[in-house]
Amino acid sequence: MVDKNIYIIQGEISTVVGAIKSHSRWKTHTPLDEEQDPLLHSFGHLKEILNSIKELSDIEPNLFLRPFLEVVRSEDTTGPITGLALTSVNKFLSYGLIDANHEAAAEAIENMADAVTHARFVGTDPASDEVVLMKILQVLRTLLLTPVGAHLTNESVCEIMQSCFRIRFEMRLSELLRKSAEHTLVDMVQLLFSRLPQFKEEAKSYVGANMKKLKMRAVSESSKWKKQKRSPRPPRHMVRSPSGQMDPTQSSTLSNNNLSGGVPFIEQGLSTSCLPASDSAGSSISSPTTDSGLGTCSKTTSREDLSDLEQCSSSTNNLCTASTLPGTDPGSPDAQSEGGQVEPAQSASVESIPEVLEDKDSVTEQSDSTSVHDMEYVNPRGVRFTQSTQKDGTSLIPYGLPCLRELFRFLISLTNPHDRHNTDAMMHMGLQLLTVALESAHIANYQSLLGLVKDELCRHLFQLLSADRMNLYASSVRLCFLLFESMRLHLKFQLEMYLKKLMDIITTPEEAKMPYEMKEMALEALVQLWRIPSFVTELYINYDCDFYCSNLFEDLTKLLSMNAFPVSGQLYTTHLLSLEALLTVIDSTEAYCQAKVLNSTAQQEQSETLAADEDGSTKSGADTTAGTHTHTHTHTHTHTHLSESDLNSSFCAAEKRAPKKPQRFSSYLPDSQELMDIRTKKKLLITGTEQFNQKPKKGIQFLQEKGLLSSPMDNNQVAQWLRENPRLNKNMIGEYVSDRKHMDLLDSFVNTFGFQGLRIDEALRLYLEAFRLPGEAPVIQRLLETFTDNWHKVNGSPFMTNDAGFALAYAVIMLNTDQHNHNVRKQNIPMTVELRNNIQDVFSFLRRNDEIVMPDEQSGLVKENYVWSVLLHRGATPEGVFLHLPPGSYDHDLFTMTWGPTIAALSYVFDKSLDDSIIQKAITGFRKCAMIAAHYGFSNVFDNLIISLCKFTTLNNESVENLPTVFGSNSKAQTAAKTVFDLAHRHGNILREGWKNIMDSMLQLFRAELLPKAMVEVEDFLEPNGKISLQRVETPSNRGESAVFIFVNWLTLSGPEQSGLRGPSTENQEAKQAAILCIKQCDPEKLITESKFLQLESLQELMKALISVTPDEETYDEEDAAFCLEMLLRIVMENRDRVSCVWQTVRDHLCHLCVHANESCFLVERAVVGLLRLAIRLLRREDISSQVLLSLRLLLMMKPHVLSRVSREVAYGLHELLKTNAANIHSTDDWYTLFSLLECIGAGVKPPASFQLTSATADNDTGAQSDSELSSHHPSELGSDRGYTSDSEVYAEHSKTRISRSATDVDVASSGWLVVGKDDLDTSKTPLVGSKALLNHPLVNQYSLTLGQDLGQHDTKSLIKCVETLSFIVRDAAHVTPDNFELCVRAIRVFVEASLNGGYRNHDKKKSHKYDSKSRLRKKAGGREKEGGGGTRRGGGSRASSQRPSRSHSDDEDDEGVPASYHTVSLQVSQDVLDLMHTLHTRAASIYSSWAEEQRHLQAAGRKIEADSQTLWTSCWCPLLQGIAWLCCDARRQVRMQALTYLQRALLVHDLQTLDATEWESCFNKVLFPLLTKLLDNISPADVGGMEETRMRGCTLLSKVFLQHLSPLLSLPTFAALWLTILDFMDKYMHAGSSDLLLEAIPESLKNMLLVMDTAGIFHSADSRTGYSDLWEITWERIVCFLPNLREELFKQTVIPGEQQLDAIARQLQPPPPAGLPPSPQVSLPPAQPPSPVPVSPAETKTPRSGRPSAAPPSIPSMPVPLTTSPPQAPSPLSQSPLILQPLASPLQVGVPPMSLPIILNPALIEATSPVPLLTGPRPTSPSDEVK
Repeated sequence: MVDKNIYIIQGEISTVVGAIKSHSRWKTHTPLDEEQDPLLHSFGHLKEILNSIKELSDIEPNLFLRPFLEVVRSEDTTGPITGLALTSVNKFLSYGLIDANHEAAAEAIENMADAVTHARFVGTDPASDEVVLMKILQVLRTLLLTPVGAHLTNESVCEIMQSCFRIRFEMRLSELLRKSAEHTLVDMVQLLFSRLPQFKEEAKSYVGANMKKLKMRAVSESSKWKKQKRSPRPPRHMVRSPSGQMDPTQSSTLSNNNLSGGVPFIEQGLSTSCLPASDSAGSSISSPTTDSGLGTCSKTTSREDLSDLEQCSSSTNNLCTASTLPGTDPGSPDAQSEGGQVEPAQSASVESIPEVLEDKDSVTEQSDSTSVHDMEYVNPRGVRFTQSTQKDGTSLIPYGLPCLRELFRFLISLTNPHDRHNTDAMMHMGLQLLTVALESAHIANYQSLLGLVKDELCRHLFQLLSADRMNLYASSVRLCFLLFESMRLHLKFQLEMYLKKLMDIITTPEEAKMPYEMKEMALEALVQLWRIPSFVTELYINYDCDFYCSNLFEDLTKLLSMNAFPVSGQLYTTHLLSLEALLTVIDSTEAYCQAKVLNSTAQQEQSETLAADEDGSTKSGADTTAGTHTHTHTHTHTHTHLSESDLNSSFCAAEKRAPKKPQRFSSYLPDSQELMDIRTKKKLLITGTEQFNQKPKKGIQFLQEKGLLSSPMDNNQVAQWLRENPRLNKNMIGEYVSDRKHMDLLDSFVNTFGFQGLRIDEALRLYLEAFRLPGEAPVIQRLLETFTDNWHKVNGSPFMTNDAGFALAYAVIMLNTDQHNHNVRKQNIPMTVELRNNIQDVFSFLRRNDEIVMPDEQSGLVKENYVWSVLLHRGATPEGVFLHLPPGSYDHDLFTMTWGPTIAALSYVFDKSLDDSIIQKAITGFRKCAMIAAHYGFSNVFDNLIISLCKFTTLNNESVENLPTVFGSNSKAQTAAKTVFDLAHRHGNILREGWKNIMDSMLQLFRAELLPKAMVEVEDFLEPNGKISLQRVETPSNRGESAVFIFVNWLTLSGPEQSGLRGPSTENQEAKQAAILCIKQCDPEKLITESKFLQLESLQELMKALISVTPDEETYDEEDAAFCLEMLLRIVMENRDRVSCVWQTVRDHLCHLCVHANESCFLVERAVVGLLRLAIRLLRREDISSQVLLSLRLLLMMKPHVLSRVSREVAYGLHELLKTNAANIHSTDDWYTLFSLLECIGAGVKPPASFQLTSATADNDTGAQSDSELSSHHPSELGSDRGYTSDSEVYAEHSKTRISRSATDVDVASSGWLVVGKDDLDTSKTPLVGSKALLNHPLVNQYSLTLGQDLGQHDTKSLIKCVETLSFIVRDAAHVTPDNFELCVRAIRVFVEASLNGGYRNHDKKKSHKYDSKSRLRKKAGGREKEGGGGTRRGGGSRASSQRPSRSHSDDEDDEGVPASYHTVSLQVSQDVLDLMHTLHTRAASIYSSWAEEQRHLQAAGRKIEADSQTLWTSCWCPLLQGIAWLCCDARRQVRMQALTYLQRALLVHDLQTLDATEWESCFNKVLFPLLTKLLDNISPADVGGMEETRMRGCTLLSKVFLQHLSPLLSLPTFAALWLTILDFMDKYMHAGSSDLLLEAIPESLKNMLLVMDTAGIFHSADSRTGYSDLWEITWERIVCFLPNLREELFKQTVIPGEQQLDAIARQLQPPPPAGLPPSPQVSLPPAQPPSPVPVSPAETKTPRSGRPSAAPPSIPSMPVPLTTSPPQAPSPLSQSPLILQPLASPLQVGVPPMSLPIILNPALIEATSPVPLLTGPRPTSPSDEVK
C-alpha cells in the first residue's frame, strides 16, 4: 500500500504547479517551455520520483522539498504563488513528513530555513504582500517549534529571529502583522530558553566564532540605505555556504512591481521582506499579563505535533509540544546529556544557586572532567554530529548556547534607554521577551548569560526605573523581580542598588509629581520580594551584617512602618501594602515557629541528615553534569541546607574555587551573637569613616581606639581598609596615601591592586579610580613612581628601566588630558620614536574608549558608568558573596528588629480602619506576633502587644456608668477584648507588665457589673448559703436610710441622672446584653483557673499586678480592692502545689490590709475571711502548713477594736479550720496561736503582748518595730485617739501607780508586771516571745480563781462559736494532745470569765457598733459624684442598705438593754463551758496515763510526760476546779447551782483521792478559800435567797472536803493555819446572811468538824497539863468570837488558860523590826507549797488595802507553836531571776469589811483581799521551827 504522505505531497505539487501555470506569464507558453522552465521542470521530476516509490522515507527530505523551496526563493514568482509554496512547506512540517531521524534531515531543515528567511517574491499590493509575510512568520514558527527544528544551526536560528524582529519593528507594516510577529517571537523565545538545560556551555574560544550578530541596522548604514538607489539584480537561487555568512555588501533587489514605498529586502542580502527600523516611536503597547505567549500558537500545528510526538521514542524531549500546547509546562525536559547520563529535571520553582563570582574578563572554561566537546554534538535522539573542518557543509551542528547568548544579548540591547535607536515599543518588546526568557529558563547556571545579566541587563533595568512611561516602568519592575528571585546570589550589589531605587521612589515627596501608581507598584514589588522565602533573612545577613553595605533590612522596615501610617488619616492601598510587607515577615516567622512546635522531632532527624549532607557534598558535586547544574528547592518549612558543592559553581575548573562563606563570618551560618558584634563594629566603622572623610588622621585614630585597626598602625591593614571601604571620600584617600609621612602605606596600598597582565593604561585606569589624584606635581610623581615600580615588577619588567614605565604612565595621563580636556590647548609637539611605538595602541584605545576620569570630577553618564564599574568590580571580589539561607534561619533576630514597627503599624491600622477585613487582618497580625513572642520568650513584646490591645478595648478609659453601653455597641472594642483574653489564656506564660493592664480591665468590668456571676460571688463563713456577692444588691431602703436622707439624695441628683433612674433604654439594654455576652466569651475566669499552668515568674507578676491594682486614696473603693483580693486568693488556691513560692507576697499583702487597718470595713472583713480560707485549704500541705499557721498571728496583730468587729467571721472561720484540719496541727506554737485567737475572739482577751506590733518596754522608749510598721504607726502615738492601749502601756500604768518612787530601776523591773531582766532588754525587740516560755511560766496568779486577764468586750455569737470549737477539740480525744492540753484548760477558764454573769458587764458600756451608714455614704457619694451615680450606685456604699447583714457585733440589737433571748444563749454558753470543764476533769487522768504509756513505747526524746498526781493537779485539776469555782460566783442562780454541783462532784471524785496533803492544802488555798471569799460579795442583789443558799452550799462543801481529807491534811506543818482560816470563814459567813439559813447551817457544819476532829484525837495531847493540845486552845479562842455558846453545847470540860500566858506569848512573838523594814512585823507562816519562791518588795506590804491596822493587834491567843520571825534577809531575793506576774483583774480587788477581830496573816485571806499576791520568803530550814 502506498504511503499516504506521498499523496499529500502530490496534492501540494498540483496546487503550486496549477497556480504557476494559471499565472498570466504562463498562459501563452507551449509545453516545451514548461520543460525548460526550471521551476516546473523540478516539480515534474519530483512527480516521477514519487510515482516510483512506496514509502516516503525511501527518499531524502531534501528531494521533495527542493522544488517548493525554489519557488520560495525565486524572485520572479508573485506573492500568492510564494504564499502557496510556503503553505505547502508549513503543511509538510506540521504533518511531520520530515523524519527527524533521517540522516539528511538536518540538511533539509537547514535548506528550508535558508529559503524561507531568504524568500523573495514580486510585490503586488501591500495587503497581499503582508499575507505572504504572515505565511513566512507561520513557517518560521512551525519550523522552530516542531521536533525537527532541533536540527537548525545557530546561524539559522539567528536569521529566523532576525527576520521576525524586522517584521515586528517595521512601522510601515500593519499592526496585525507586527502583533503576529510579536507573538511568534514570544513562542520562539520561550521554546529556545526552555531548551536551555539541554545545552552545554561551550569553551569561550568557540563561543560566537562563526556567530552571526543580531542587530538592528546601524545608524550610518541605515541612513545610507535610505538615500541609495537600488539597481535590480538578475534572479539567482542562492545556496548558503556552510558558515552561514552572506556577503554583507550584497544589495537587496527590488522587484519591478514597485509599490508605494516598495517592499524592500533585508540588508546583508537576506531576502525576507523585512524593512529597516524606522526612527518613529512605536505605538504604546500595554505590558502583557500572560506569563508566556503560548496562547498565540497557531491551531494547525498542535494536533500534528502531538501525533508526531507519539511516534517518538521515550528519550525524545517533549519540549516542542510543551511550547506549542497552551498550558503545558515548558520547564521539564528530560533530554539526555553527554555521556548518556539523564539530567535531573529543572524544578518549576526557580531557586538560585551560589556560584563562582569571577572577573567579567576571565576566560570561562568547562569544568567537566571529560574532554571538551567543542567539535561534536549529540542531538536529543542520541545521533552524534561531528563538525568537519571542510567548508562543504557535509556536517551541520544543531543550535545550542551560542545562538541563545546572542539572542539574549540582542534582547538586552533593545532595553538600553540610552540608545536612541530604541523606541519605546522596542524597549517594551525587549522587556517582554526577556521576561519570557527568564520565566522559561534558569539562566544563573550559564556564565556567558550571567555576565550579561550582571552588567548590561541590570544596568538597563535600573535606568528604566526612572522612566516616566508606566508600561516600561511596570515591565522593568516585573523583570527585576524575576531576576532577583532566581539570581540574587550573583547580584548582591545590583540588588542593593535596586532596593535603594525602590525606596527612593516610595519616599518621593508629593511635590515631585510622581504618579501614585508608580509608588504603589514599587511597594507591590517590595511586598512580592518580601514574600520570597528567606529573602528578608538574606537581606539582613548579606547587607545589615556586612560592614560596607547599607542596612537594607532595617531601613526598609522603617520605611514600611512609616509608610503604613497615613498622614491624612485616610487609608490608601500604599498603607495597606506597607503593612502587608511588614506582616509578611511576621507570617513567615510565625509559620516557621508553628512548624517547629509541631515538628520538633522531625527537625532533629533533619539536622542529622544535614550534617551527613555536608560530608557527602563533594561526591554529589562530582556526579552532577558540568553544564547543567540545577538546584531544586521545595517551598516547605524544612531547611534546604546548602551543601558545599552548591557553593562551587559548576564552571571554571581552572579558576580557583569561590569562598564558601563571606570572610566576615566565622561559619557559614553565624550565630546571633556574632551578628550583633558585626553590627556593632559596623556602626563604629561608619563613625570612623565619617571622621576620616573630614580629617583622615582623626578617623584612623578613632578606629584604633575602638580596636578595629591595630595600634601601632599596620600598613597592610589600613591599605586594605582604604581599598575596600566604598564610603570613603576619594579626595581624602588621595591626600592620605600621598602624604610624605606615609610612604610605607603607599607601597602597601599599591600592592593591593592586581596589575598582573594589564596594559599600562588599563592598570593606570584601575589605580586612578581608587582615589583622587592630587594637583601638586611632586605628589603626582610620588604616586606614579610607586605605581610604575609595582606594575613593572608584576609584569616581568617589560622595559629596560623603571623610568621608561614612569615616562609612559606620565605620557598616558598627558594624552588623556590632551584628548578629553577641552580647556587645554592641543599638544602638537612630535613625540620621540620609541615612545610613539609604545603608546600607539594606548593612544588608539584612549581615543576609542572613555577617558580616564578622576572619581570626584565625574558627573552625569560618566559618573553613572564609574559607579557601575565599581559595583561590578566589588561584585567580583569575595565581598560579592551572597549567602543563601534556609528559611527561618534568623527569625529571632529579624523579629527583634521588626516587632516594634509592626505592632505600631498594626495598632494604627486597627484604630483607624472601619473595614472588617482590615480589622481582621490586624488582629491576625497581633495574634501572630504574640505567637512568635511566646515561641521565643519575648515577654517585652508580648506585654507591649497586650498594652496596645487593652487600649482598644476602651475598658480603661470609659466611665463606669457608660461602659456597658459603649463597650456593648463597639464591635471593634469587643474584638480587641476577645483577643486580649484569648492571648492571655494561650500565652500567659510570657506575660509580665501586661498583667497590670488586664487586671485594670477586669476591675472595670467588675465595676460595670459585666463579669459572670461566679466571679463576683465569694465564699463566706456567716452567710447561710456560704456565698456572698462582692457587688451590693440594691434593696428598698431599710431603717438605715431615713426619709429625709432619701429626700436629700433625690435633691442632689441632677436632671439627666434622674431620667437615668427611670430605667435604661432598649438600645442600652441590648448593648449591655451584647457586652455581657462578649465578656462571657472572653472567659476571664479562665485566667484564674488556668493560673496553675503559668510559669512561676508570670504568676508572681500576675499577683503583683493584683496587689498593685488596689486603688489609690482618691478613688479608693473597698469593693474594688476586695475584688482584687478575692482574685488573688483564688489564684493562690489554684496554685496550692507551689504556694510556698508566692506565700510571702500574699502574707505581706494580707498583713498590710489587716494589721494596718485603723477601722473595720468590708475590705478588712474580706481579708480576714480570705486568710482563714487560705489556712483551711493549705493546712493539708505539710510544706507550708507551719507558715500558714504562723500567718494567722496577723489576726492577733490587728488593732483590738478592728479585730472585735470581725470577731464573728474569725470565730466561724476558726471553727471550720479546726473541724477540717485539727489533725494537721502538731506544734505547741501553732496551738498557742489558735487558742490565743479563740480567746481574743470569744472572750475579748487582749492579744498577747508578744503579738502586738508595738512591743514597747517598760520605759516605752525602746519600741521594737519592723520597718514597715514604723512608717504607719509610731509608738509615741499612744493615747485615747487610738482607741486602745497595748499591754505594755497597761503594765506601765500599773507600775507607775503602784510602785514607790524611791524604788530602784531593778525594783521596778521585778515588781512590775513585765519581764525586763538585764539580758531581756535586747531580746524584747524580737516581736514574738517563744510560746514555750509562756507555757512554762503561765501568766496566772495561782491564788486567784480568775486568770487575771483584762477582758475586753466580746460578741456573744463569737463566744458561742468559740466554745463550740473548743468543745469539738476537747470532746474528741484524738485532738487533745500534750501540745495543746494546757492551752485548752486555759482557754476554758478564759471563756468561764467571759461568760460569767452572762457577759453582763460587757453590755453596760457597749454602744451599737453598726457601720455608720450615713457617714460612709457621704464619703462614697463624694468619691462617685463625678461619675454621676451619687449615692445610688451600689447602695452608695452603705452596708445597711445592702442585703448582706450589717455585721455589727452588738448582737443584732440596737437597744442598750439586754434581751431575753440573750440570757438563754449566754446561759447555754456557761452550761457548755461547765460541762466541758467537767468532762476534761474526769477524763484528765486517763488521757495523761495514755500519753505516758505511748511515750514509754516510743521512748521519745523531749519533754517527758508524767501521769502522776502532782502533774495532773498543777496542769489540769487545779485550774479546772478554779474555773468551776468561778462559775459558782455567777450572778445567775441556775449557773451557780449547777457549778456548785459540778464542783462538789469534781472535788469528791475518786481520781482525786490520790492527791497528797500539800495538793489538798493548795486546793483549799487556790479553790475553796477564794470561792468563799468571793461569795461574801453581793454578787446578785436581786436574788438574796438564792445567794444565801449558794453560800450555805459553799460552806457545806468546805466542811465536807475538809472532813473527807482530814487525815492527809493533819500531816501538814501548816495545818493550824488552815484550820484557823476555815474558822475565820465560818465567822464571816455567820454574819453575812440576812436570813436564818446560814445561821443554822454554819454551826451544824462546825459541830460536825469539831466532833470528827475530836474523835480523831487531834485536840488531845499527852504532854499538856490539860491533856489538850495548843490547837484546842486556839480553836476555841477563835470560835468564841462568833459562837460563844458552842463549846458549852459540845464539850463541857475544857479549861481556858489565864490571860498572863497569852500576854507572854504575845510579847514573845514581837521581835525588833529588822533593819530596812517598815515597822510592821512580817509574820511568816509557811504557806501551802507555793509553786516557786517569788520575792515581794517591801513596798507591797506597806499599805494593806483592807484598811486593817498595820501593827499586830495586842491580843493574840496564846500559841505554843513557835512562829519564826522572818529573817532579816527576807527582801533580799530580789537578786533572783524575776518572774512574770499578771496584775489582778478588778473584780478580785474587793476589800473585806474592817473587823476588830485579830487576824492571822493567812496567805489565802490576804490573797483574797490584796491586789498583789503575798509570797513568803524561803521556808525555815531547822526542824524546830516546824510544828511539832
